[in-house]
Amino acid sequence: MPKIHALRGSILHSIADPREVGVEKSYEYWEDGVLLIDNGIISQVGDAKEILHQLSPDIPVREYRDALITPGFIDTHIHMPQVGVMGAYGAQLLEWLETYTFPNEGKFKDREHSRQASAFFLQELLRHGTTTALVFGTVHKNSVEELFKHALRLNLRIVAGKVLMDRNCPDFLQDTAESGYKDSKELIQEWHGKGRLSYAVTPRFAPTSSSEQLAAAGKLLKEHPGVYMHTHISENTNEIKWVRELFPDTKNYLDVYNQHGLVGPRSVFAHGVHLCEDECRVMGESGAAVSFCPTSNMFLGSGLFPLKRFEDNGVRVGMGTDVGGGTSFSMLQTVNEAYKAVQLQGQSLDPFKSLYLATLGGARALYLDKHIGSFAPGKDADFIVMDYHSTPLTSFRLSQATTLREKLFVLLMLGDDRAIKATYVAGQLVHCRDCDSPSHISDMLLGKHAAKNDSETPSEGHTSG
Repeated sequence: MPKIHALRGSILHSIADPREVGVEKSYEYWEDGVLLIDNGIISQVGDAKEILHQLSPDIPVREYRDALITPGFIDTHIHMPQVGVMGAYGAQLLEWLETYTFPNEGKFKDREHSRQASAFFLQELLRHGTTTALVFGTVHKNSVEELFKHALRLNLRIVAGKVLMDRNCPDFLQDTAESGYKDSKELIQEWHGKGRLSYAVTPRFAPTSSSEQLAAAGKLLKEHPGVYMHTHISENTNEIKWVRELFPDTKNYLDVYNQHGLVGPRSVFAHGVHLCEDECRVMGESGAAVSFCPTSNMFLGSGLFPLKRFEDNGVRVGMGTDVGGGTSFSMLQTVNEAYKAVQLQGQSLDPFKSLYLATLGGARALYLDKHIGSFAPGKDADFIVMDYHSTPLTSFRLSQATTLREKLFVLLMLGDDRAIKATYVAGQLVHCRDCDSPSHISDMLLGKHAAKNDSETPSEGHTSG
């Protein structure tokens, strides 16, 4: 892509939480808008009539018709090594881990397996419109090294970490408090802050880490300000009972992490389905965040996420696909399930709120809203193009829509990976549904051929501006 270039089309982004300012003040929309990009950064966004006449004739403008341009999706909880067990039948959380997840994660001891799997994983993220993700690796150091290598090549914003797990798991997946600390420290020193990468200290969940290992995780956070902490909490009722037995001297599940210095800004807890009012209050006061993972909560029979309770207590909330307990990489499918989970609790999730949770809300949960999540000038140009005619059903249904709210809601409810026409990272086209072969990104990451130049990509309504 040229250093300075522009996109023209319908443009929508969140600028605030609808809960705080009201729905109508929470977004900006241009039916015919222009997004101007300078060296991977958004320099201007607004009405096409106001911007186009200001542009030099030599600035290329790519036009997307019958489509909607939004910020890229932000996945605040996903497992790279669990793609191979997506859709595994007939188990709830603890049995699912023992039967499917742990055996599959054992394969990542092999570096080549990690290399291939992480390349495919990033390909799927981009194909589904996700441009930032908070990612679990495995206990193996190389699983994170290979993920970071691939993400760096694509200039992706990825936060990831090696799993810490020194008990209550198979021997072939165990580390120790000492080795987990050492491996994590080396990964932080090598990768945190390189390109757009960040590290997350990653105890799997309280039952699989001893008190010594959790304390070592807390030590890493103190030694390396700015790194993240990423774990699970209160996903399943049997899990909660187990935590009480393992940590009898704590008040509740969150207190296990709190006593070890793991609750604070940039701490992200996945699920939280069964957290009590007091736990939500502590989480909100600490600046920690929770990841709302409705597809896996439904699939594993865990329960319904109490969104209102978290928001009433000031907790930052982002959306997570939780692949492979979750059954889709698609944030569109994820907010579809979120709508249903909220409906089952007698509430309603407005489509503009869903857009916020999947973009700017996720950025705030990760303390990255200065860089991503909206089209404010100065932010990274990470965005997607959603096709109004991705399927015959979507096209037909949208032809009946009379308002922007209805059109957005239809896209969120009926959309999936087919709706993602293009994905851009730092202003660069990294996924093109209609011009890339399905294996293009994976092949590029694995070194099978070089990335295509933009000139090799079929024109998408280029104009001179």
